[in-house]
Order: sequence, then structure tokens, then C-alpha cells
Amino acid sequence: MSTESSAESSPLVKIRSLLPGLARAEQRVAKVVLENPASVAHRSITEVAEQAGTSETTVTRFCKAIGVGGYPELRIALAADTARSAARSNQDMGGDIGPGDDLRQVVGKVAFADARAVEETAEQLDVESLQRVVEAIAGARRVDAYGFGASAFVAFDLQQKLHRIGRTCFAWNDTHVALTSAAVLTGEDVAVGISHTGSTAETVEALRIAKEHGATTVALTNFPRSPITEVADHVLTTAARETTFRSGAMASRIAQLTVIDCLFIGIAQRHVDTAKTALEATYEAVSGHRLGARPDGRRRPRETGK
Repeated sequence: MSTESSAESSPLVKIRSLLPGLARAEQRVAKVVLENPASVAHRSITEVAEQAGTSETTVTRFCKAIGVGGYPELRIALAADTARSAARSNQDMGGDIGPGDDLRQVVGKVAFADARAVEETAEQLDVESLQRVVEAIAGARRVDAYGFGASAFVAFDLQQKLHRIGRTCFAWNDTHVALTSAAVLTGEDVAVGISHTGSTAETVEALRIAKEHGATTVALTNFPRSPITEVADHVLTTAARETTFRSGAMASRIAQLTVIDCLFIGIAQRHVDTAKTALEATYEAVSGHRLGARPDGRRRPRETGK
């Protein structure tokens, strides 16, 4: 099971995703880096260690824990990432939303944060892991998706998309129903657990039961070292960051939906003929319920005034 990206991604994305699993002293170093990466890129290891209230050895261990060879390599990576961020956008738009921001600033910052969630998720997404999940679902007898809270909307989106191309998928957001459903899965099935934190007890338990009964298990989470990954055969990760007024129900959902869209298209490509036929049939089935449509589902001609 691989949780590494197939492409180079921002060191800050990796730090945020690994933060909960780091040792306490390493977490203090991580917070110093995340608070001001541009500053850390120009500071010595001694200065960073002092600000984090720890030793230079701990800073070095932190670098290795996030997959960077050492502190010099971390400074180079942070400097490059800072330059990319500055070139991408106005620095004000990348900041936190303050209580005094007017609505124009709020709109700009929300749009920027949502766009970054999508971009950073795409940058770090392991395409090889995604391909394995596509193959598993494409060949599955049925798919069960488990999501609670905001993640439930993502699970139902996966269900709706797969149903539209003729794939059997059920989304569950009730604990008892999810657990009983997981208990009847077999080796022919796939179970997908969706949790931003990766520590939602109900989602982890449902995925564990599905795995015990032979199903292939998939976790979609922001944190590759979270509890849900321990019961997953395949892990897909997002890269959503949260700010003062943006709870996990916001940016995380957008990042999760990005992965679901990529997954759906990959599956549809594996069944291109049947998927196309199913999409046309489902469109035809609901077309008569659009305003302006004729009883046969075709749109009424637009009337012209004299």
C-alpha cells in the first residue's frame, strides 16, 4: 500500500498531512515551519530549534520524518515553495479570514483556498494508488461507501456517479446500517471509507468489518498515518487546509470531491461503451422533469413575441 505521491508536492502539504502522527517535539517544529515557511527558509537550524523549544537533533528527525534528507534540503524546498506561492497569487488572498474582512475579501479568500485545496490535492495524489482503486471498483460486484457528517455528502456523490454508469454502489451514513452492510460484503466487493481526519470511529469500524469479511478496502483521508489507513488496502489522500472560519466540512469536502471525480472518470473509462449508454439513458430518464421540456422529454421551442 503506497501513500506517497507519484509527483513532487509542496513540503507544507506533506507536513500538514503527517502532523497528527509526529512526536510531540516534532509537532512543535512543524508548527514553527507552517506558521512562517518563508522565514524558516532563511533561518539556521539553531534558531528554529530554539523557537520550537527543542534540540537541533529533533529538527533533523523532523526533516527525516517528513521525507526530507535534512535541514538544508528543507530550507531549499521551503524557499522554492514560497516562490511558487508568491507567483501564483496575491499574498493577501492566501491569508486567514479575519473577523474584520469585508465580503469582497471573504469571497476572494474562500475562492483562493478552495482552488488551492483542489490544486494541492491533485499535486500530491498518488496516481498509482488511484489506478489500483479504479481497477478494484471497476471489477467489483458492488461498492459500499461509508461517510458521516460532511463526508456523507461525498459518499452519496460517489453512489450517484457510479449508479449513473450502471455500477452498483450504496452509500451509508447510519452507523447500524453501515455495520450490517459491511458484514455481508465478500471478496468480490469494495468498501470505501471517507473521513477527513481519518479517525471517525464509525467509518473506521465499518471499514474494519468490511475487511474482515474479505472486501477490498479503500480509505479517502487527509492524513496518511491516521487510524483509518490501518484497515485500508488502498489509501487516497487529499490536501485540504483549514482556517479560522473554515471547518473540516468546507475545504475537505471540495478536496474529497476532486478525488471522487477522478475515480469516477477512471472507472467510466474502463467501461466506456456501457458507461456512455448508461449516461444517455439516465439523462433521458430525467429530461422530462426539466422546465420547458415536452412530455416526450424534448425541449419545447422558444416562443417569439410579435
